[in-house]
Parts: sequence; C-alpha cells; structure tokens
Amino acid sequence: MKIDVLKRGREVLDIEASAIRGLKSRVDNNFKQVINIILKTRGRVIVSGMGKTGIIAQKLSATLASTGTPSLFLHTAEAVHGDLGKVTSEDTVIILSNSGSTDEMKKFLPILKKIGCKVIALTGNIKSVLAKYSDLVLDISVKKEACPLGLAPTASTTAALAMGDALAVCLLELKGFKEKDFAFFHPGGALGRRLLLKVTDIMRTGRANPIVKEDEKVSGVLLKITQARAGSATVVNKSGRLSGIFTDGDLRRHFESDVSLPKRKIKDVMTKAPTVVYQEMLAAEAMRIMQEKRIDELPVVDKNNHPVGLLDVQDLLKAGLV
Repeated sequence: MKIDVLKRGREVLDIEASAIRGLKSRVDNNFKQVINIILKTRGRVIVSGMGKTGIIAQKLSATLASTGTPSLFLHTAEAVHGDLGKVTSEDTVIILSNSGSTDEMKKFLPILKKIGCKVIALTGNIKSVLAKYSDLVLDISVKKEACPLGLAPTASTTAALAMGDALAVCLLELKGFKEKDFAFFHPGGALGRRLLLKVTDIMRTGRANPIVKEDEKVSGVLLKITQARAGSATVVNKSGRLSGIFTDGDLRRHFESDVSLPKRKIKDVMTKAPTVVYQEMLAAEAMRIMQEKRIDELPVVDKNNHPVGLLDVQDLLKAGLV
C-alpha cells in the first residue's frame, strides 16, 4: 500500500493538535475543583491506568512527584490483585481511561469507594462506569483517533497527556514551586548539578591553590604553580586580600620581551584586579562568567576579598557542567 507519508504525517499532527485544542473549553469549574481536591489531599495522589493510557498515567504521576505533589502509579489490573493495599482514605486517586468501562474498572471502583478516598476521572466517556463512580470527571474525549482504524490510542492519549500536564503545572505554580525545589528532587541529573552545585563544592584549595605574596619572585611563583599542577597563582597584598593573578598567559606575554622575568617581583607582571567568583555562587553562574570572558581559571574569594580557592575550567568539566 502506497501513501504520501509527508501528507499523512502532517494529518496526524493536525488531528492530535485539534484534540488538544478541543480540551480548552473543558478547563472549567470541574478542573478548578480537581485542583482544590489535590491541594487538600493529606495523603498521596495515586494515578492509575492500564495499557497505553497507563503509560500516560505513569508520566503524570512522575511529573506530580517531581514538582512537589507526592504521587505514585497504580496499575489498574494489578490493583485488584493486591495493590489496592497501597491506597488509603487520605489519598486522591486519579484514573485515566478512555472507555472507562473495562472489566478491571468494575472491580476496582467499588473497593475505592469502600476505602473512602477521593476519585477523579480523566475519561473519554462521561457516561461510563468510571464517570459514575468518580467524585469529579474531566472530559478528555476526542473526535477521532489519528489511527486510520480507530483502534490504536493516538489522539486520545495525547489529550490525556495534555490535560495531565495542565493539572500538574497549575499545582506547581499554586504551591510556589521554584527551580531550587525542582533541583532538590533531581540531584543526580544535569539540572540538579546546575541548580545545586556551588563553587565551594568544586574549587581547588590547599596545596592545589597556590597563593603568593606581591614581593615574591616570578621564579618562586612558577615553582609553586608547577607543584600545585595549576595554571595560575593568586597574588595577595600585605593584608592577605587579593591583588592580582599570574597565569600561563601572563608568563608567555612577559617572557617574550623580558629575559630577566624570573628575577622580577610578581606584582610587577601580574594581572591586577582580576575577575573573581565567590564561594557561595552557583557553579553554573561561574561557568557562564568563564565562558563570556574566555578565562580558564578564576580566583575564588570570600566577602572580604580573601582568596579561598581556585576554580579551573577542568573542574567544571569533571562536574558535568560543560
């Protein structure tokens, strides 16, 4: 069978986009009541479904859990084989089902009513068994599936996904959920590193952070840089405050024109008033500064401008920020 794949692909996207647009008018008072029920839930929000819709339910549960609403996924079929023990009267159960009238649903719903939890339905059939047993119903019906046979869930699962996202985003904002909260639940990912990792967590200290006085000779400074396996040395004045930095670049620039460089004082050849970062600054922000200024190493200072560490671009690479 030959088809115009480009034309058909665009038709599928049009059908699914139309399904989502059709939901806008159904974001109504019922939607607001669902939000209020979830906000008042003392237990967890349990999201249930099976088949393709079950996969969407898993995604909704995961989104809720990662944005500040305690949640778990409960497979509708497994629920009637022992997993209903996970549900308590303080929970709210959101059930996703296009037909809302499966055999599992007929066994599942009466037990939920006996438990005493709130039941919310996201269904394509507002006259179904699910709808009748639910405290609130959100209509996610679609005019047609993108599947030409009308069998494979396509537009219907897209609609379920979109309505679930609408609920999750509203809850996120009403709870005042911020980037730092999101990072707290994602400490192992790149986002968590960007939002949680601070300069103090990865900066070089001790022997790996060569700090020298203004009157030291360049030859001695080079020795300390080599011993520290660093690319620079931080220079301090008599008060111990930062006054400059001496880098590999400074060495190359001065060595070409000054054969007596090793005998000179470091204060005469250092880069004065260098760019710095602070130990409590986010490492991601320090990375941005280094990229903008094309700097490979930066002194890390405290609020009194005392050097406390050295940040190298290699440290950012190892931390997974670059």
